[in-house]
Amino acid sequence: MSKDKMPLAAKLIGTTLGCGYWPWGPGTMGAIGGVAVWIAIAAFQPSLITMWIIMIALIAVFSALGVWAGTVSERYWGPDPSRIVIDETVGQWIGMLPLSAMATQPLVGWQVWVGVALSLAAFRFFDIVKPLGVRRMEQLPGGVGIMADDILAGAYAAIVVLIYTATVC
Repeated sequence: MSKDKMPLAAKLIGTTLGCGYWPWGPGTMGAIGGVAVWIAIAAFQPSLITMWIIMIALIAVFSALGVWAGTVSERYWGPDPSRIVIDETVGQWIGMLPLSAMATQPLVGWQVWVGVALSLAAFRFFDIVKPLGVRRMEQLPGGVGIMADDILAGAYAAIVVLIYTATVC
């Protein structure tokens, strides 16, 4: 571990603008940060295609940035530091992808809000319990391992939310 000061960009990205400094469950706060971003985007009532494009772009860009920030952070804070929560933010976005397809006005109706709560609960379950290969993803080196387990946990959460949206909507 280096005693030099960690680059600000890596710190801001890795901690999801400081969510990772939350002392009680920083991973949950990182996921809530992801929910907040999704709600902010959905509030503009984008079309279904636009919502999907925005979310896929965010997932792709911040997955790459998360690998970089995670790799950098390990040099300063040690292996898989708890302050790095961009992985939870990205995983939560993946878990919410089926909600992006529920309607062209995604914040209308109780079904969406139940889906938001379900996506958060399912993602955190898969991220904490780490079943079905999620734990194995952590063994990948550096920032890739930091991001990979949450990406897979997000995919499992998306399946749960997809089943919910298929039965409710």
